[in-house]
Amino acid sequence: MKTVLVLQEALRSLSVNRLRTALTMLGVVIGVCAVVVMLAVGRGTQAQVNQSISSMGSNLLVIFPGAQTSSGVRLGAGGAQTLTAADATALESLPSVRRTAPIVFRSFQLAYGNANWAATVTGVTPDYFLIRAWDLSEGEPITAADLRSNARVALIGETVAKQLFPDESPIGKTMRIRNLPFTVMGVLTPKGQSLDGRDQDDAVFIPLSTARQQLIRSSFPDSVSMALVQAASAAAMSEAEADITSVLRARHRLGAGQENDFSIRNLTALAQTAALAARAMSILLGAIAAVSLVVGGIGIMNIMLVSVTERTREIGIRMAIGARSADILRQFLIEALVICLLGGAVGLALGVFGAWLISATTGLLVELSVSSALLAFGFSAAIGVFFGWYPAKKAAGLRPVEALRVE
Repeated sequence: MKTVLVLQEALRSLSVNRLRTALTMLGVVIGVCAVVVMLAVGRGTQAQVNQSISSMGSNLLVIFPGAQTSSGVRLGAGGAQTLTAADATALESLPSVRRTAPIVFRSFQLAYGNANWAATVTGVTPDYFLIRAWDLSEGEPITAADLRSNARVALIGETVAKQLFPDESPIGKTMRIRNLPFTVMGVLTPKGQSLDGRDQDDAVFIPLSTARQQLIRSSFPDSVSMALVQAASAAAMSEAEADITSVLRARHRLGAGQENDFSIRNLTALAQTAALAARAMSILLGAIAAVSLVVGGIGIMNIMLVSVTERTREIGIRMAIGARSADILRQFLIEALVICLLGGAVGLALGVFGAWLISATTGLLVELSVSSALLAFGFSAAIGVFFGWYPAKKAAGLRPVEALRVE
């Protein structure tokens, strides 16, 4: 029999029992839909994590001051004022370090006209934005001259710009931070959420010298909240961490038996761990969804076995008038493939709609891709061949005399 005739016969057989065919197809529809949706959500989550990682900058180490002890109680890392801007400057001479950026920060109430907003105000140096790979969407950057003159200038994130200046450009406007006037010099490009879910754009940046002398005064004038260090390369991360430890211990006059009065955190390692976790979750979601496709395939095999039993006499008649076992095998395989391909097409359409609906209603980032769609569709076809083979083989193995025997 020609393939076209076999296909026509397979379609005719499926149309005879439309309800059974639709119910058999339903398992494939649900399976493909689940695979598409789960892969879209998984890839979206992974893309969001990758975006957060790239927004941090590259080859980053963060140095925190040590723990402070009060009345026998240790207050945790960062409680002591053991890290200074001079420490950060000293680290710049290390060959394993590209640049450093000391930081001080505190939350303040901002005001402009009748609008006000609470945000984190961070005192930084110009190198901070190079380390973070953070560009301006408009305006001018903070310069070394601003640090020398303790200038009251500020760069603001997109969130602050929307809250304080919703209907006008903030460039050149004067806002107040703790009742002190600061001129907005620029607006930073959006960074989005950090790995811990914090809005990175809800921030204000001012010169480090201005922050320490006019806003965030301390009994230790040169102390900083933390320091960012960018290693010379990804391969130099471990070397940079060891060099930093050695230099800071020497500067802080720590003896051989004394603990470090600072801590170093490798953000690149943390980012890689988060990326691996997101990738593992994406694979897990896809695998869970694939189970439903396998269940749909088992349903196809069961229905096809029932169909073989019901159509035994039909198979016998076909073989008696000249149909070969290969023709019978091909017909039943095509029937299984048609069910899976039609179900895959419907499931694909529902999956795309479902992914869009999830994104629209929950705000989650979903990422649809051609490879995911082809994977789900191809898997549904493979399911049809795999689970349709045994019933087709059983049908093709019948003898004409046995098939025509009246029960």
